[in-house]
Amino acid sequence: MKKKWSTLFYVLTLGGSVAVIYWIIKQGRALQSPLLTAKEVQSEGESAARSSFGEFAGSFSHNITEPIAVLLMQIIIIIFFARVFGYFFKKINQPAVIGEIFAGIILGPSVLGAYFPGVADFLFPVASLGTLNFLSQIGLILFMFIIGMELDLKSVGKQAYDAVVISHAGIIIPFTLGMGLAYFIYKDYAPATTSFLSFALFMGIAMGITAFPVLARILQEKNLIRTKLGVTALTCAAADDITAWCVLAAVIALVKSGSSLSIFFTIGLAVIYVLIMLKVVRPALLRLEYLYNHREKVRNAIIAILFMMLICSAYIASVIGINTLFGAFIAGIIMPPNLNFREIITDKIEDVSIILLLPLFFVITGLKTQMGLLNEGHLWVIFGWMLLVAIIGKFGGITIAAKVVGQSWRDSLSIGVLMNTRGLMQLIVLNIGYDLGILSPEIFAMMVLMALVTTFMTVPALDLIHWLIPEKASNRDS
Repeated sequence: MKKKWSTLFYVLTLGGSVAVIYWIIKQGRALQSPLLTAKEVQSEGESAARSSFGEFAGSFSHNITEPIAVLLMQIIIIIFFARVFGYFFKKINQPAVIGEIFAGIILGPSVLGAYFPGVADFLFPVASLGTLNFLSQIGLILFMFIIGMELDLKSVGKQAYDAVVISHAGIIIPFTLGMGLAYFIYKDYAPATTSFLSFALFMGIAMGITAFPVLARILQEKNLIRTKLGVTALTCAAADDITAWCVLAAVIALVKSGSSLSIFFTIGLAVIYVLIMLKVVRPALLRLEYLYNHREKVRNAIIAILFMMLICSAYIASVIGINTLFGAFIAGIIMPPNLNFREIITDKIEDVSIILLLPLFFVITGLKTQMGLLNEGHLWVIFGWMLLVAIIGKFGGITIAAKVVGQSWRDSLSIGVLMNTRGLMQLIVLNIGYDLGILSPEIFAMMVLMALVTTFMTVPALDLIHWLIPEKASNRDS
């Protein structure tokens, strides 16, 4: 009985409302201008003359090219290709990030644009790239915040001496070799508006960077993350990234300031900013951690404060002239040391940044990478030298330094191979250099390819070293 009455109420309410709405519209049209009413009648007549399908097709064509529709379509395609290629590369014992980078290159002008230019123009029209790039930058800011939180400064402190010697050797040696290579290729391959100092410094930092997140995931997949080798490699990578990002901040400051004197003002402001983050903001965050753990009602407010802190740090770094990503990185480093608290914050943003937004960055990189430009033999010769310098500088420098501080040959070679992983971190550096006009499209394509090769070779080379030098033999040698 109750159901019948509720159904009757629903029908009467719906029908009565439709009748009232119809009456309001009819009476309201009598209030408007006669000219407007005549125009509406004419429009209705023209609409009736047109075919219903043609009208629908025109509306559909308009809707599918709306900016929001284009953006959503791009995100769907990018995530699909990133997941498919990531899955495939994991099946061949490679980090998923390598597959995601390949997906970006395939969706760019190197493959899709070269063979299906009409499809490429439809999927990634030039007018839409600004929004796509903006979202990818948001993803990078969140990602660098996570990277900063994943760095365990206490472990770096415990092995400070070895970590500093190994990581700094792994930066300064490839950095020097990179600048040497820049001397030979600057005249023919650097943009005409780029100074030699800017070009050489960026070549150096690109050679010296290590992909800390990719390295961590390789160790995790190989069950090495809690071993002596894993802890040492992660510590060295952490020290490497801290140093490399500080050097990169100084290089960006030099490039943007335009003179060697004004850079001191930028670096001075950067030092003040870092000190405030460490000495003022970090202690305040410790208080927020206590409130988060003991007062459940204020947790949402605390998360909001943390996001505001992250955004403010990135903004200040950008205004100073040292890049938003450095600000996000510092914001992650100063987070309270409690691992449980860091894991809670990471869980809230990791899926959004890594699964949803970060693949957008790979596609933006792919859209900038034009492998078709490497169409002459001498360009591949330059790439060969670039790859050789990268491997000798990073792998060779790290291996020798690790052996000097007392590591076994097995661990020294393993650390060298792991630290030679560049992956995503180098792509970030390369994109900064490209956007600043320091790297030409040809050099950018070579450096992206070099990052892929050095990262791709990590797992096979690590397996080869462990096969050639078993752990027992390594212990006897050391």
